[in-house]
Amino acid sequence: MNFLVYIIKTVFSIFYWLLIIRAIVSWLSPNIHDPNWRKLLKLLYDLTEPILSPIRKILPSNSWGIDFSPLIALLALSILRSFLIRLLYYLVMDLGF
Repeated sequence: MNFLVYIIKTVFSIFYWLLIIRAIVSWLSPNIHDPNWRKLLKLLYDLTEPILSPIRKILPSNSWGIDFSPLIALLALSILRSFLIRLLYYLVMDLGF
């Protein structure tokens, strides 16, 4: 059980950091013509876009040009992480696993 909680926490921590790094990278505008940066950015976008894209579809577009989807994704991931960990504890306590 502790192993499952550890895996959940680790996976969610990785996604937290990926989302934070993506937000920071979007502010810095790195050189996309450098092949090393391009590979890294592609990996970062490939891993985070499935989380951010559905949020962007739901959010209304704003005129400020600020993307709030990473912030909402971090909040949603935090809620989901807490829910999954509590569910595991509930299953262990209630069902005696």
